[in-house]
Amino acid sequence: MDERESDAGGGPATDGEDDATGESSAPSPESGPTDGSSLAAGAATPPAGDEATPSSDETTSPSNETTSPSDDTTASSADQPSDGRSPPSTAAENPADGSLLGRLEATTDDLQRRINRLFEVLRGSSIEVRPYRPDDGRFASFDLPDGETIIDRYWVNAPYAYVVITYDDEASEHYYYAVEPDLDDIEAELLSRARVDIRDPLLYRTDEEPTAEETLRTELQTLLEQYGVDVSMRTFHTLLYYLSRDFRGFGRIDPLMNDPHIEDISCDGYDLPIFVYHDDYTDIETNVAFDAEALDDFVIRLAQESGRHISVGDPVVGTTLPDGSRVELALGEEVTPRGSAFTIRKYADEPFTPIDLIDTGTFSVEQMAYLWLCIEHNKSLIFAGGTASGKTTSMNAVSMFIPPRAKVLTIEDTRELSLYHDNWLASVTRERLHEGSDIDMYDLLRSALRHRPEFIIVGEVRGDEAVTLFQAMNTGHTTFSTMHADSIETVINRLENEPINVPRAMVQSLDLLCVQTLTRVDGERVRRSKAIGEIGEIDQRTGELDYSRAFTWDADNDSFVESDSNLIEEIQSDRGWNRTERKREMNRRKRFLRLLVDLGTTGYREFTALVNEYYVDPERVMERLERAEENATGVDDATVDPDGDVGTGGLEADGDD
Repeated sequence: MDERESDAGGGPATDGEDDATGESSAPSPESGPTDGSSLAAGAATPPAGDEATPSSDETTSPSNETTSPSDDTTASSADQPSDGRSPPSTAAENPADGSLLGRLEATTDDLQRRINRLFEVLRGSSIEVRPYRPDDGRFASFDLPDGETIIDRYWVNAPYAYVVITYDDEASEHYYYAVEPDLDDIEAELLSRARVDIRDPLLYRTDEEPTAEETLRTELQTLLEQYGVDVSMRTFHTLLYYLSRDFRGFGRIDPLMNDPHIEDISCDGYDLPIFVYHDDYTDIETNVAFDAEALDDFVIRLAQESGRHISVGDPVVGTTLPDGSRVELALGEEVTPRGSAFTIRKYADEPFTPIDLIDTGTFSVEQMAYLWLCIEHNKSLIFAGGTASGKTTSMNAVSMFIPPRAKVLTIEDTRELSLYHDNWLASVTRERLHEGSDIDMYDLLRSALRHRPEFIIVGEVRGDEAVTLFQAMNTGHTTFSTMHADSIETVINRLENEPINVPRAMVQSLDLLCVQTLTRVDGERVRRSKAIGEIGEIDQRTGELDYSRAFTWDADNDSFVESDSNLIEEIQSDRGWNRTERKREMNRRKRFLRLLVDLGTTGYREFTALVNEYYVDPERVMERLERAEENATGVDDATVDPDGDVGTGGLEADGDD
């Protein structure tokens, strides 16, 4: 395991100390070609991971071109004692022998080094900075540990950092290696000095953004010229990468944060390998770890960047990072005996849409069309499920069905929801800083009702705010929320009992319950809509709350079974539709969703815009989508008859009735 906890020959030689300051942020170093002597232009595969460090004909060795700022140059004859005697070599080499002469000689050597360094600074140098080119040499190399096989490799910050996924047959485990630019001893010392010396220029610079990429590049060039060193472009861009990683990115975990395949990052303590949840390999161990000092500093840094305070007296903090990711922090060993810890739930730049959820099999087209019609007609719903079952993701996705001009108000303790909606007011809870009082979800919910929203979306129901939420339902507000529960029965029991305590008469104002689960299908972890339930009235005989299932997931066949829906019947009555009109509308929405699946329309802005267009003129948008599909396939593969059924080669008729 020692090999996996190290940088496996490809990571920075100073990984154990380059984050000792606790600095963190997201790098965006000057981009070079994605080739790096190993990639074809535009290729997505990083360099082969089991080869040795680039040969001399590939890379100009920084050690040959770089003068160390603390060069141990031997003193010239002018610097020797006036009697011409050279100092005894044993004393100079081993000043720790305790002799007076040894200590004097050690002091003399240290003074000489300082003089040489000062001379270099005064002399200075001139560095011509240019973009990185493949012939400058490869940045990072990777040595494959014995017994492991490379099964995947991809860039996370080309051409600087890439990921290697291996498989150990003996352990039957996958391993995740973050490979960053190599550092030799001289480069490591330059980086250590530059990290310290560059802080003040960044802090006190006022003419531009202090941590902007251009500022880092300029300041690094200035520092290297002041040091009097002459570095290769590979060395310059390597140093720039690490400075950018530490000051603008997330330090040592920056490759993990830049990996689009990672959902969660979990650090469990000092000197322990970080684990990630990978969308292809699930939970997987990485080669990234923090020592005690570095981890404490990093946790404090994450809290500070989120505008929160963490200390030994208040060691647990849940907050949101500037990029939107959700993070849970623990400092020290009092509440987490193995040391400081953190878990980061990464924020997706592009939120999932209903099309994404259909593509992944979480919901069927029929379920999405059903939810769309219910949301349009102001039916309140709760998404329930266990941890990481996708509750919030699904709630955010179906919220894209909200009519375009409706006023939407969201309430969260950590910011996760993202809507493309013009009339949207987002609110987040706040803990008391110095004066005043906490602003919790109950406070925000009470305030929300004064904004006259049509739709209220609450991040999670778990306390006093639930009663207010259900009061809002009873007064005509449509509400969406999430809660932890694994079945319809459990949701109802949690709502009616401590600590939520919603009266049964108020619970029946809820219309829908969507229960999700994180499970396995064919050996892969997947998310599925386990059941969609409709809440009925209180049974007068038993006093219990009635409910029915509109959809149920069949685990044996990995399919969804549809049942009769009372809510659809209610909507039909409210709209004045007959059964044929209802079928036609449901089939048209299913066709709309299938067309977007076929066309690969997954961007949330584009999806929301198309849904809004559907509300205005459904016939026009359907015609446009049909033409788009014809142009894409060259075949008109669907013909819809006036009754809403689909003809030969198209979709099957809806089975509502």
